[in-house]
Order: sequence, then C-alpha cells, then structure tokens
Amino acid sequence: MERNNVNGGPSALRFLFQNPAKRTALLFGFLLVLVFFLSACQQEATSTPEIVQPTAVSISLSPSVKPNVLLIVVDDMGFSDLGYFGGEISTPNIDGLAADSVALTNFHTAPTCSPTRSMLLSGVDSHVAGLGNMFEELAPNQKGKPGYEGYLHERVAPLPAVFQDAGYRTYMAGKWHLGLADDQAPTQRGFDHAFALLQGGAGHFSDMQSLWETEVGNRGKAKYREDGKMLDALPDNFEYSSQFYVDKMLDYLELKKESSSKQEQPFFAYLSFAAPHWPLQAPAEAIARHKGKYDEGYEALARKRLQRQIELGFVPKDTKLGPRPADAPAWNELSTEEQALSARRMEIYAAMLDEVDRHTGRLIVSLKASGQLDNTIVVFMSDNGAEGHSLDALFPEPVFPKARDWVLSTFKYDLASLGGPDSYVLYGPGWGWAATPAFRGYKAYVTQGGTRVPAFISYPALSLGGSKSNALLSVKDIAPTLLELAGIAKPNGVFRGRDVAKISGQSMLAVLANEGVDTPGLSEVKERVLGFELFGKRSIRQGSWSLVHMFKPQGIDDWQLYNLDQDLAEQDNLAESHPEKLKEMISLWEVYASENGVVLPDWNSGY
Repeated sequence: MERNNVNGGPSALRFLFQNPAKRTALLFGFLLVLVFFLSACQQEATSTPEIVQPTAVSISLSPSVKPNVLLIVVDDMGFSDLGYFGGEISTPNIDGLAADSVALTNFHTAPTCSPTRSMLLSGVDSHVAGLGNMFEELAPNQKGKPGYEGYLHERVAPLPAVFQDAGYRTYMAGKWHLGLADDQAPTQRGFDHAFALLQGGAGHFSDMQSLWETEVGNRGKAKYREDGKMLDALPDNFEYSSQFYVDKMLDYLELKKESSSKQEQPFFAYLSFAAPHWPLQAPAEAIARHKGKYDEGYEALARKRLQRQIELGFVPKDTKLGPRPADAPAWNELSTEEQALSARRMEIYAAMLDEVDRHTGRLIVSLKASGQLDNTIVVFMSDNGAEGHSLDALFPEPVFPKARDWVLSTFKYDLASLGGPDSYVLYGPGWGWAATPAFRGYKAYVTQGGTRVPAFISYPALSLGGSKSNALLSVKDIAPTLLELAGIAKPNGVFRGRDVAKISGQSMLAVLANEGVDTPGLSEVKERVLGFELFGKRSIRQGSWSLVHMFKPQGIDDWQLYNLDQDLAEQDNLAESHPEKLKEMISLWEVYASENGVVLPDWNSGY
C-alpha cells in the first residue's frame, strides 16, 4: 500500500495491529501500558515513521468514555476541490481537520447519491440495502425486485440504530434521499432527531423549490421532514441550506450551551450537506469572494490542480492529465459572453464549498470549545464524483421533459441572476473534468471520476494525523470501522428481532494502522474486489485492474480493461492484449452480480 506519513501519527495503531493480543486492551482503556512501551522505545533514523510520543495521545479509551461520531457528507464534490486535496478553493476549516487525519486517496462510493448513502448507513452493498438503482431511475424490470425498493430497506441494520442501541444519542441534519414515506423516515432508521431534505436535491434558499415535484411554469415544492412531521414551510432562520443544517446540528448537540447533561452521553451525528449539488446557488457575498478567479477557464484549472495533486502526493508523479470531455468545447472556442457565463457558474460552485467550509468550521469550533473534539471520530467524504453533466444532457427527452421545460422556462440565465434563487444551473462537463483531472468521467460514471472521492478520517485520541492511505477502500467500510472503534459488536444477521444482511464492508483499522503486508487483515484489503453497477453501467476493481462496461457515448457497449498503475485515466483498453485477465475479471463481475442480486435495467435515461 502506498502511504506517505508526515507526523508519524498512526504508529500507535501500528503497535496495536502488529500485536493483535493488545488490540482489545488498547481499545478498552489500557493505554498506559502502550504509553510506557512507547516511552521506552528507541526509533532508528530510517524512513519508517517515528513512534508517537505519549503527549500526542490526548485521552484514554475505555468503556466509560465511548467516542463520539461525526459523519460529514458533501454532495457532488470533486476529488481535487478541497484545498488539502490540491484545489484553489479556500477551505481552511475542513483542511485543518484533514491535516489531523488519515486521507483516503483510493476511497470509492457509488456513482450517485442515494446508493452511496445506503451503503454508508448500512455497511452492505446498495443492491442489498434497497438502492440497487435510484428510486427516480428505476427501470420497469427492476420494479418489485428485492434490492430495488428505492429506500433504505428493513433487511439491513441501519448504522444509527446500532449506535442507538449501544446507548448513543443520534442526530441527523441535511439530505436524506433514502425514502419518502413515513415509515422510511430518518427517525424510523435510528435517529433520535432529524431535520431532513427527503429528495435528491432542492434549491438552497428557503423557497423550497424542487426539481421532482413540478409543472411547467411553476416551481415545485421540496419535501422536508422534521422528526415525524412533514413541513409546509421552512423555519424563519433557514437562510441557506449549509447554514441551517449546521445550526440544527448545533441545537441537537446543545453545543451552544456552556454546559449540558447530554454531553456525558456519546453522540452519533450525521451532517449531510445538500451542497454543492445543483442547482448551483450561494449567498451573493460568497459568490463575490470568488469573482474573476476562473476567467482562465477549465483547461487551465485542470492543469493547475493536477500539478498540485502530484506535488501533494494524491496521485503518482507520472500522472497525465485526463482528456477533456468531448462535450466540453475548448475554452478558446467559447465566445466572450459564453466564457463569462461559464466562469460565473464555477464561481458559484466555489462559493458553495466556501460556505460548507465556513459553517463546518462553526461546528468544529463548538466541539473544541466544549472539550468533545478530542474524543470525536470525524469522517468526511463526498457521496460521488463531481457533477459534470450539463442541463440538456441531464434532462433528455423523454425522461424528464416537464422538469427540463420547468427549469428552462421558469428561471433566469443572465449573468447577474446566476447563483440566486431565480436561477437553476449546473456547471457542465468542463468544470467537472477540472474537478477530477487525473480520472475519466464524473458523477454517474463507473470509472474513477464517478466513484473515487475525497475522504478522510480524523480521531485525535489515536493521533492518526498527517498520513495518506492508497488502499482500495469502499464506503461500505465506514460502518464496520466505526463500530470497531466504538467497541460495538456488528449485527450478525439479526437485528431487533429480524433477519438482516451481514455487513460486507471491511474495517479499515488495519489499513489505518500499518503499511506492512504482514498486518492482520491488510493483505485481504490489498487484494480485495470491489464491484459497481448503476444504470446498467458496471465495473469491477481488483488491485490495479479495472474492468468497465458502459454504453455509448460514455463507453463502447462492451467490456474494457485497464491497468490503473500505468493508466490512471482509463484510456488504454487492454481487453484484446490481456484476454486471460479479461476473462478473470469478467468472472469476478459475475460473482459480484450474483452475490448482490444485480438486475441490469432494460431501460435507462442516459444519466
């Protein structure tokens, strides 16, 4: 596993996993033994990371001091957007968290929102959890099939409910997208309290506009639920989505109060931002902070970001810039007016991430002030790759004709209006490419641009900071990792008296702990197989090999084989030159599809 260590932070975990008998002792409070051992050790001046000094461990883990959990998910963010990951957008608060984390540089999700969220909150494949396809995109032959219910199904043990049963208080604020009905609400899946946007997207201001409930010429109304109640209007203090979701989480956690009895009980908190998902909207003052920053265009931005990611070690030194998408014109082919409109869209997008960072900072400052941050596991991730579709490509006939007509006939598209509540825009394939300059594709692709996302895990109590892991990891791995860190047993096929699917994700603790192949559990992670399928697009990953099948124009309607060690952007198809490997990978795909009940659609929208 490729790994760069800056501060030597994970060596406490390295000791833990090289000595399996010590794992339980460390996790349940015998940190003093470890501290004594570390203080006695001498480290030779080699390339091996230094052992953590005792002062770096801020608290002792014990049954009476359970870790808090904070899951932060952003929507449609690209691999290079964050400052820490090589972007030019100012994200100092998130970057600060990342600097005290293990950055997961080969972490994969589903290609779109709801399938990813189903895996995050269950630890099982989306085709088992109920989101084998997005509810909005179900094909006729998938309807009524197990795994294609379109909501987080009862056949899984929801992660918040598992934490709830372990004595945690559980809260959610933000986008849900895992069921609209009363019995599919967040509070029916283990959250004590939740303020949730139920659909896949909505406007970011208080007008509740939605794509999904529309008539031509009329703005649709988004569905929001607070605990068990559907809302007819948003609260008066809902000024912007990112601001309000953080405010709500602060209220739930009572961090605004100087003291709270609740702080003695650990929490499981899910902060699920709706930004920077379309429509691209942000407060005017936030957009103004980015004025003029993207006038050079997406080609220049892609080159700069790739170079910065190489310098920071997020991609190998010999990584080539992926090709510009065929539906993104060269920047110099656009008129001056077209360039201005396109650059403004990127300014809005940057402002949305700016706002996510600013409000995340408020939550982190409050956790720190309350003394709880040191005992809080923070997981940060995007739910899929950058959204690179354009408006016309996103709503082709005849799938969403009313929605497209509604968008184009209801909103304003002049430069002055873009980004406000009267506009409804995406930023298109050029900027989506710049967000993932080393990879092929973006959201809805099963290539790396659609599934490989920025992610990191921070836990000050174990001093994990300053390192990068290039192990092949999945969003399904979050659930078992958190349960192991919290000392909570995984549901073993039964939960609350009903049969449930066993967690298929793998705990990441071995990966976080050690870079050596002898670490227990690490070798199987290195050789693991990850399968993907959505909208009939399918892929299987094993080590550096990637097998992909996508329809035209995204693919060739046949299997394509790539070696990512030499071809990170998946451009050189090796299917003909490596027939035995092709056959092997196709067999792996067939096993994955059979084990997870994949039903390939007989219809798709082209998304």
